[in-house]
Amino acid sequence: MGTLVLKMIPFSGWIKTYSTEHLKMDFMAGLTVALVLIPQSMAYAQLAGLPPYYGLYASFLPPLIAALFGSSRQLSTGPVAVVSLMTAACLEPLATAGSASYIAYAVLLALAVGIFQLSLGVLRLGLVVNFLSHPVVAGFTNAAAIIIATSQLSKMFGVSVDSAEHHYQTILRVAQAAMDYTHWPTLALGVFAFTLMFVLKRFCPNVPNVLVAVALTTIFSWGTGFEHNAITGVNSLAAPKASQALADYNRAMQAQVDLATKRTALTTAMEEAKKSGELFALVDEEHELRRLSLEMEIAKSQAQNVKAMLRSMLFQAVPEPDGRLKFYPQDSPIPAGTDNDGRTWRLRVGNSLLDPLALTMIGGGAVVGAVPSGLPALSVPHFDLGVMFRLLPSAMIIALLGFMEAISIAKAMAAKTGQSLDPNQELIGQGLANILGAFSKSYPVSGSFSRSAVNLQAGALTGFSSVFTSAVVLAALLFLTPLLYHLPQCTLAAVIMMAVIGLIQPAGFLHSWKVAKYDGAISVITFIATLAFAPHLDKGIMIGVILSLGVFLYRNMRPMVSSLARTEGGELRDATRFGLDLCAHVDMVRFNGPLFFANASFLDEAITGRLQSKKRLKHIVLVAKGINDMDASGEEALSLVIERCRSRGVDISLAGVNDTVMAIMERSGLLDKIGRDHIYTNMEKALCTVHFDAHCGSDEARCPLTTACQVTTRPQPQQPRVRAYATAGASQAERP
Repeated sequence: MGTLVLKMIPFSGWIKTYSTEHLKMDFMAGLTVALVLIPQSMAYAQLAGLPPYYGLYASFLPPLIAALFGSSRQLSTGPVAVVSLMTAACLEPLATAGSASYIAYAVLLALAVGIFQLSLGVLRLGLVVNFLSHPVVAGFTNAAAIIIATSQLSKMFGVSVDSAEHHYQTILRVAQAAMDYTHWPTLALGVFAFTLMFVLKRFCPNVPNVLVAVALTTIFSWGTGFEHNAITGVNSLAAPKASQALADYNRAMQAQVDLATKRTALTTAMEEAKKSGELFALVDEEHELRRLSLEMEIAKSQAQNVKAMLRSMLFQAVPEPDGRLKFYPQDSPIPAGTDNDGRTWRLRVGNSLLDPLALTMIGGGAVVGAVPSGLPALSVPHFDLGVMFRLLPSAMIIALLGFMEAISIAKAMAAKTGQSLDPNQELIGQGLANILGAFSKSYPVSGSFSRSAVNLQAGALTGFSSVFTSAVVLAALLFLTPLLYHLPQCTLAAVIMMAVIGLIQPAGFLHSWKVAKYDGAISVITFIATLAFAPHLDKGIMIGVILSLGVFLYRNMRPMVSSLARTEGGELRDATRFGLDLCAHVDMVRFNGPLFFANASFLDEAITGRLQSKKRLKHIVLVAKGINDMDASGEEALSLVIERCRSRGVDISLAGVNDTVMAIMERSGLLDKIGRDHIYTNMEKALCTVHFDAHCGSDEARCPLTTACQVTTRPQPQQPRVRAYATAGASQAERP
């Protein structure tokens, strides 16, 4: 009963021994982690395509729930870089980043991830994460780190571009935009923040580098007026080209809205036609739907082209007598007797219609802006079954990746603390964190390596440290949100880049290659595929998983089958690998791997090849200690091998058969067919028994399966079937 309660309420085990000293240590650790989590979570929310304050929402309930219902006492849960990137990759095809529908989908995605993780944990299927092999994860993580870091370049240079179909195309757009214009104060502030964090982390590891960088750059932004925007009308733009481009942009955006409305109505009509069986109407509506989709693509392309042109326009502002600003193209003259304000201005163009009477002109850098004060309203996520099915494949990948990251971190910390972990309980904790987080407008979360390391280093003793972390985030949401207004976007970009730089580990490729060349190849291919297909990160992972499964199947279809001979040291080893001579009369064949339908014929081919090539062969000893399982196809193949050998006058025995295979042979009758006296517990006993008969009348000067002396006498029938010869590694048998 106590064990059941502990599984349902894991934190009850901490309370029994909790003390004032525990409380002090957990409080300080929780506070320290919160100081890192608050700015990091806002940065990761932007990486996920969400407003920054949604990172705070994801840092409120999830850390608390994961700590209370997981098995690790130091794991810090919340927004992380890779999961944030995967969230953006999943949702961008469905909605515009930052829009109301995008946010709703992100919350629904967290719910789907949580349900999948909780289901795996309850059903005790945590081992399913093994489908993501280490080479695949290493290749994906290195590629994801590069994608995450480069995705922040636009914020570092202070430019705006639309995402392209592939990530590398987006980076080319950023490079082009930065060549046309770079906001140097933004770049300088971002580089300063990154350098400061790097230096503090390297030389003052006990100082909260992220907090220091955020605090200093926010104070600088507030004191210098880093953000400098102006609201104006289209009449204040002394640029006919810009006015015409604005009109074209709004026309293209409105066309997309109208076409989307028509497509929605047409989709409804198609559903009704399917139900009523009106096939001709359905064909007409499908044709119309394809036409509307093509028109939408054209309108979208037009809007993107005009948007890029508007964003590339640079203006200079001249104060008017009434205090308003008049904006002139930067490369055109201004009225005589006037001076500009010394700033370069740009037009803010988002993903919606522009109000000609309220255009936002940007004359400075970008900041976080207003953060809603207070807690997110607790509500049940809007459940759309159709959207859920579209999110499910990505949700499964995010769930597995997130859990793999979390359990890897937890295991690393458990190795230091001596704590025992339950992967299935950790799945339950992570699943509940995502499910309940969705009720507080959280997007998918996972365990964080950097914050968990901070938590452990700060002296956290139990999961209550994460409870205190959530309490500090709660206080920030209630009372400190006005302080976040002037936090520069470039600082958040620097925080992300600093966080993921440690994920880039080229040594992992070399290590995988040293262990097994195919693992190294899988790791490199996954890396390249992830980069090539980004932002469709799931494709890179799936390619890696398919390659891993393919290699696994190939290796099991063609397991290692080797003939053994004795080395100078007396051990029986692979003759081909060690360059040893083979015995002409006895062949000890070692089969490594389960004997099942995929490789049953391979065993048959291997034995047949030996029967054909070794004309003086008299006995085959099949070393079966590597055969850990056998199915019906494998049993049938082994039965045929026995028949083929004995029909050719070659006897066959088995050595080292494990209990599982022995039970299968007993049930199938194969044990009686081969003969119980032909089953030996190990290779040495098999060799001692079969050696004399096989070498009777042989002219072999020295058998490669023996050492110093050869068999000298044949035992009497009543004696045990053990031959008297010396082998290295075995005691001298007593002569009969």
